[in-house]
Amino acid sequence: MTTPTTRNTPYVHGYSARETRRLTDQADTLAALLHDGTGYPPGSRILEAGCGVGAQTAHLAAAGPGAHIVAIDIDEESLAAAEQRLSGRPPAPGRQPASIEWQHADLRELPYPDAEFDHVFVCFVLEHLTRPDLALAGLRRVLRPGGTLTVIEGDHGSAFFHPAGRHADAVIAHQVRLQAAAGGDALIGRRLAPLLAAAGFTDVEARPRTVYADRTRPALVDGFTRQTFIAMIASVRDEAVAAGLCGEAEFDRGLRELDRTATGEGTFHYTFVKATAVNPLP
Repeated sequence: MTTPTTRNTPYVHGYSARETRRLTDQADTLAALLHDGTGYPPGSRILEAGCGVGAQTAHLAAAGPGAHIVAIDIDEESLAAAEQRLSGRPPAPGRQPASIEWQHADLRELPYPDAEFDHVFVCFVLEHLTRPDLALAGLRRVLRPGGTLTVIEGDHGSAFFHPAGRHADAVIAHQVRLQAAAGGDALIGRRLAPLLAAAGFTDVEARPRTVYADRTRPALVDGFTRQTFIAMIASVRDEAVAAGLCGEAEFDRGLRELDRTATGEGTFHYTFVKATAVNPLP
């Protein structure tokens, strides 16, 4: 997927068809929550760094009718899947569609001149990078002075639920540990504001975007609790067992405890962080 000189952190969840479905379910379920307040004027050039299978690209395009989006990713198969999935999607009635250009690129070695883009959008990417600070420096370089950056990340430490369960807590901790061992940070949401400030951005604002799901919100229970969060934890089961973090039976017990939060009187709470910033004028 990558070369030794430009290698990013391995994607801990893998590149399976199941993971593609999970990412799409997540993006569609959380579109209103995560993309509220995001919009781009016609004619603007937007870089989406780390677009993956295009799960967020569709909503980014909807937020910028008439804009030009350059969607990049280091995984060529994901790019091909994204282009195929979105190429036939019709625009909203009466709105000029955003144009999307798909490019294979490493966001830490961006093949663009300085100040090439008006806006940069990054979602669920920095958590997988060993050096998110270097990635942000590169993104600032290709962003024009006065241009804006939007970053969205999660924080697995914000997950709490009912009924509580120590085995459920353990399998979440296993996922966090595996991601850290690969060089990433599943708790990066809490660090977004200082990371952006250290990278030289100004007007930094980081705000929580909270998901709360219970039986009165069946779409969130299914789309987020089951199909996004629990599916994400389940995706690292074999890796956690192989790493000696737990046995199969222990991990499966943790998954069953998480499943209880999506049934009956179960509840689930998780907080994303959405940060915006400006590349300062000279």
